[in-house]
Amino acid sequence: MLRCMLMSKIHLAKVTEANLEYEGSITIDEVILKKAGILPYEQVMISNLNNGERFETYVIPGRKNSGMICLNGPTARKGAVGDRVIIFCYGYFEDKDIRKFKPRIVILDSENRAVRVR
Repeated sequence: MLRCMLMSKIHLAKVTEANLEYEGSITIDEVILKKAGILPYEQVMISNLNNGERFETYVIPGRKNSGMICLNGPTARKGAVGDRVIIFCYGYFEDKDIRKFKPRIVILDSENRAVRVR
């Protein structure tokens, strides 16, 4: 049996842009993605702390060290610049692998710099 489990989380990211005219997705600084172990075009769930919205989309890598967290296309309606969001990435695991696995948690500061990775 496969179980859907948290693989990684980007905690307290600040939305830096919202681009309604883009095709869709969320753009995240490539450095943050690597720290979280999230791949380009991987599905993520976003939870907006400011308005309670919760939505899914896929990731596009943004410029390295830019701190970019950009809501694109329809997701731009789910938040505003300055909102704080939590980005979750889930994966499917066999029961035998779950006990060995620990999700990667990246906690960001107000400038979207990683202050702690665990």
